[in-house]
Formats: sequence, structure tokens, C-alpha cells
Amino acid sequence: MRNSVDGPAVPNDDADRGGAHDGADRGADDGADDGTGRDAGPGAGPGAGPGAGLRVDLDAGLSWSRTVPRALVHRTSPAEVLLTDVRAVGAGGVGGSPGEGRGDGGEVGGAGLFRAAAFWPRSHATFPAEGGDLHSPLLVVETLRQLGIYLPLRWYGVPPTAQLLIDDLFFALRPGGEPLAGHGGTEVGCSIRVTDPHYRPDGGLAALRLTVALRAGGRLFATAGGGARFLSAERYAAVRGGLLHARRTPPDPAGRPAPALLGVARGGDVLIARRAGGLTVEPADLRQPFFFDHPSDHVPGMVLLEAARQAAAAASGGELLRPLNGRMAAVRFTEYEPAAVVEAVPHDRTLVFRVRQGGVATAYGVLGYGRHAV
Repeated sequence: MRNSVDGPAVPNDDADRGGAHDGADRGADDGADDGTGRDAGPGAGPGAGPGAGLRVDLDAGLSWSRTVPRALVHRTSPAEVLLTDVRAVGAGGVGGSPGEGRGDGGEVGGAGLFRAAAFWPRSHATFPAEGGDLHSPLLVVETLRQLGIYLPLRWYGVPPTAQLLIDDLFFALRPGGEPLAGHGGTEVGCSIRVTDPHYRPDGGLAALRLTVALRAGGRLFATAGGGARFLSAERYAAVRGGLLHARRTPPDPAGRPAPALLGVARGGDVLIARRAGGLTVEPADLRQPFFFDHPSDHVPGMVLLEAARQAAAAASGGELLRPLNGRMAAVRFTEYEPAAVVEAVPHDRTLVFRVRQGGVATAYGVLGYGRHAV
């Protein structure tokens, strides 16, 4: 999903309009499905939730020893690759293909179940500079993003030159259930369900949805999911037109909220600015290693999500810093210029946001800071 997967989707008709799924089918508290279609059971002890105590079953045989090829998650820096192993779930249970996969598009092709391993390092750019015990919720979404690239490339015949576009996403963390980051980082196991694959008349994959259950130490601590669509390089170039190579004005350092207010470590991590028209999406550093691992012809979706989180922090005076759940739908591309406005309206422990550009909404969503999923 180089470039486009990191940003909002092109609408369903490849023009400027479209209806995205809301994506928030369920939160991490909402059921006992472990992501493979099986009941994860009641848990293994006090406070244990779905998936607790099942590492021997669900994560057996997965490897965290090395990352998958960076080209298969569209990352330039090896340090930004989170996935270490991905396997299809066989008909007999949790077996499946080797981590590299066949890659010929013929092994699964339709709806399918997969298992994956990911490693979240403490050295990642999103980890709090002052230390702490918890990873950023953005790593849940980034793990989802990388799976949304890897699976279509390896098992659904999507060519590496295709552009993969986000329609919508959701994530939900289990309050009190997140893993504590160890000395080097955290080994994460994932169960993935791919649904609703749609194919073009030529047989190429047009769209799919996936949901992911994330575990650490065998205990479920988060769920995430979303929808994506796929365009050939030629179709994407036609849709973007002259904007594909549009020049960007260097970032303006003026009007930036203090990093501490936004809960970020460095000035280069600030993605918003105070302007006469309100808070705008203006990344301070267009080479920030996580958000801009590679160039993008439009504002990446991960930037929009984090800009909304930062707008929530600014609007609440630093009270709303770390969301436990959220969802976002992207209905148009968000361009770098003119800078989009991000509107953030807090309601108790919930923040509703909308990104507007030229008076038209390009993305919208909600972030939740309480125990209940939004």
C-alpha cells in the first residue's frame, strides 16, 4: 500500500464521492471470538478475557526471529516493519503455509483465516520518549495496515505495483489488558479473518475487509479491522492526475502547539498547527520516520488519525491524550495544500472529529477514551 494505503481511499466510483463502512463492528470487549471463528472461551483467570491462556493453540509455531520483507508491507526502513511471520490457517486448524507464503494468489483467493506474528519495539518512534509501560495505540492500527498489505500481495494475487486504498478502519483496546512493554519490546500474535473479497471482471481483486484479534502472552488485548480497495498503477495515476507529483510547501514552524500538550516527544512529531481558520493538518516534519517512511502524494490516513488525536488533546487542554478505541472513514483524498482543517469536538470521554478541505469533508470519525467502545 505504498502511498495510498497510508491515506484515505478513493471512493467507490474512483471519483470524489463514496460511502465508506463505519468499520466499528465490535470492540475488544464485545465477544469471545478469537479472530479465527472459534469461541476463545471464558479466559484463564481473574481479569482474563477472550483468548486468555490460548497461546499454545493460536500462536504455536509462529516466529518472531526476523521481519518479513519490507517490500511486502511497503516500508522503506527495516525498523518500521512490524510483521515477522504470516501463515494461512489450514482446514485442520492452526497449521498453514510458511511465513513467506506462496505469493501466487492461488492458495486462498476467497474469504480466509490467517495467523501472524508482529514485534513492537520499545525503540519505535511512537514509544513515549520518557519511557513507560504501554505502547502507542497507533501500533494496533499499523499492524492492521501492514497485514492489509501483506495478505493481498501474498495470497490474493494483487501485483506489487497496485495501489491499496483504505476505506475505513477501527480499533479497540481492552482496558487494563494491554501488555507491558518489556526490555526490548513486545511479541504480538494475531488472528486474522478476511471477508467480502470482491473481484473485477478480469479476475483481479477489487476489495476486501479484514478483522484482527491481537494477543500478547496468549491474552487478547485489542481488535482492529477495516476495508480496503485496490487500483492498478495506471488507474491510480489517472485518478490522481496532476496531483500525483504536486509540489509541497516546506512546513511552517509557526503556530505549533507545544509537544507536551499533545502527548508527543518531539517537535517533529507535531502534525497540527493553529491558524486563523482553526486547527489544520500540517505535519512539522515531512520525513518523520513513522508517518513519512516514504513519500506520499496525499496526506496519509495514519497522519489524519494522529492529527485527530492531537486535535483532541489540544481541544481538551491535554486531558484527552490516549484513546482506547476509535474509528475513521475516509471519503476523499486529503491533499497537503491547502491545509485541511481538523475539527475536534469533545463529549465527556469521547471525541468526534472531521477533516475538511475546501469546505468538503475528506475524513471523519470518533475516538473513545473510556472503557466502552465508540
